[in-house]
Amino acid sequence: MTLLERIKKISKKRGYNLTKVNSMANLGTNTIYSWKTKEPNYNNLKAVADVLGVSTDYLLGKTDKENYYDLSNTEKKDLAVEAEKIIEGIENGDNLNFYGEPATQEQKDRLLIAIKTAMEMNKQEAKKKFTRKDYRN
Repeated sequence: MTLLERIKKISKKRGYNLTKVNSMANLGTNTIYSWKTKEPNYNNLKAVADVLGVSTDYLLGKTDKENYYDLSNTEKKDLAVEAEKIIEGIENGDNLNFYGEPATQEQKDRLLIAIKTAMEMNKQEAKKKFTRKDYRN
């Protein structure tokens, strides 16, 4: 996929056309279109990336991750496994370690609060999504 194709794709995803992106990035009317035949300068490319909320590497096709901090599927699976271990450690009080050091009671309490908070947020979201309209407030 070319630079222009990536910009068009992510612009559409964000609900913008290229004229709007040019404007929001304070570029000339046809600046992005000109990148079909010539290399953009870094400042203009960075301005477009910032408007679209992606990295310049994504726009240039060096990565398929929109941002460097996006998690891969493998990272997400690994985190899920670690979360399970943490929950087990909180429940039984054993083997809960942070970077090789046993967790303090304060750390365990914080984790439990965080997990409960996340579960509450997920439950509220599910209720909003799945509760019949005639049962809503």
